[in-house]
Amino acid sequence: MEDQQTPLFEELKTEDGAFDVQLRPQALTEYIGQKKIKESLSIFIEAAKQRGEALEHVLLSGPPGLGKTTLAHIIAKEMGGTIRVTSGPALERVGDLAAILTNLSDGDILFIDEIHRLNKVLAEALYPAMEDFVLDVILGKGPSARTIRLDLPKFTLIGATTRMSLLSAPLRDRFGNLFHLDFYEHDEIVEILLRSAKILNIQIDANAAVQTAKRARFTPRIANRLLKRVRDYAQVRGSGNATDTLAVEALESLGIDAIGLDSLDRKILMTIIEKFQGGPVGLNTIAASLSEEMETIESVYEPFLMQVGFLSRTPRGRIATEHAYKHLDIPLPIRQNAFL
Repeated sequence: MEDQQTPLFEELKTEDGAFDVQLRPQALTEYIGQKKIKESLSIFIEAAKQRGEALEHVLLSGPPGLGKTTLAHIIAKEMGGTIRVTSGPALERVGDLAAILTNLSDGDILFIDEIHRLNKVLAEALYPAMEDFVLDVILGKGPSARTIRLDLPKFTLIGATTRMSLLSAPLRDRFGNLFHLDFYEHDEIVEILLRSAKILNIQIDANAAVQTAKRARFTPRIANRLLKRVRDYAQVRGSGNATDTLAVEALESLGIDAIGLDSLDRKILMTIIEKFQGGPVGLNTIAASLSEEMETIESVYEPFLMQVGFLSRTPRGRIATEHAYKHLDIPLPIRQNAFL
């Protein structure tokens, strides 16, 4: 039955829904976790406001679901500007970028999600826009083509990426503030769950929040999605109050184990162990074996598997570690020791 389930964490490939927006903090003081980033941002924002200037461009990186979009909206609110949201794949031509930039006002925020997926021409067009607040647009083709320079308002560009390595160095260097969001601590996830439960008027025991947090993969977005499912389960199978027993039953029914692995996590590990003798094996081979996209495995699943010590990246490929064998209750081959 497990193979027939749709992995819960496939939802991370979609944009935030209304559920996530409802739970989004509105100020840095409400934002839980990422303490060093919050401290730095609060200083940079206050300094920019005192000078009456736009905040320097910000680049946020890290795995999906850690709060990059939320931070972008908070920065806009703290700076008192309007935020315009788009994504790298949505921008196809320089004209698309020009239409957005010329409609901004001084102090506004342009948030580009998945900025690593901007095509090369658009990325290069951003260089003068970010440095000198001008945009060069070519009109016409061939010998009659001419270039016009558009003056832009003093805006702040916030870029979000899960693949920092895919950003070109010239684009990356034009961001004045670079922040990498780390996975959250267990206690921070519990705090996030209790806050979300209060906003959604969900009755949840502290122990149920702890059990849910254990399976949330150190990621707020996943924690909130699990909370929604625990609420539904408690409503139908219980009295409406989410106890620790009901929380565990709800999450186990979704195929999520005690540390947060779902069916695709286990498939990835089992593929490496059973088909490729524990590795090393290339990412493209794993993706082909599972009929999954390489980017999904690399950006959504691998970071957590590495965080819990179940997967190791080497120059030769991916390797299932001793911890993975123990968790899956599979005997560790003697030859595996050569790679650990």
